[in-house]
Amino acid sequence: MSKKRLFAIIVLSATFAATGARADVTHSPLDAANRGVAAQGDADEATIRRLLAQFRTIKIPLSQAVAIAEHLHDGSRTADVSFEISGPAIYRVRTVGNERLWENVIDANTGSVTEKELSSSLRDLDREDLGNIVALKSVEQELSDAVRIAEKAAAGSALAGGLMNQDGKLNFVVVIASGDRLKEVTLEPPRVGKQGSN
Repeated sequence: MSKKRLFAIIVLSATFAATGARADVTHSPLDAANRGVAAQGDADEATIRRLLAQFRTIKIPLSQAVAIAEHLHDGSRTADVSFEISGPAIYRVRTVGNERLWENVIDANTGSVTEKELSSSLRDLDREDLGNIVALKSVEQELSDAVRIAEKAAAGSALAGGLMNQDGKLNFVVVIASGDRLKEVTLEPPRVGKQGSN
């Protein structure tokens, strides 16, 4: 999932209704990329306020939604997850395993799977998504570990995250609700077989 797609999912959905990791917390509002138009910034701020208000009322944390989705398929790993409020509050979780990608919708209040699972072969993915999925195999850390670290670093609760290629580097990017703001936490995961520095 691209960083822009992750942010777009969060903002648009609101409009319609681990060790060895390095954390980099950005303390700027989510709409920082859209500063060009003041009216758009105001609309985004209102959208973020609605999103945060809804997020504060849910019962299931993102980490639990990830665990629920991963238990649907033995040995699967979460590729990305996002909180959405286009209708009832949900988490959209994409997991991968056995050359398959599964997308499940988890109710953010009950933890139940609310829609029919979407399943596809990794061969059917676009180049960017496939690259991120393949890259997931090269990192030791799980998204759930990155979420736990990001929540502690930003003193809040995660509402989205995924592994992304940023300027040629693989990073977990996690969006955290902290107070009345959204914060982005970037973590560089340890790579499989990479030794720590002395």
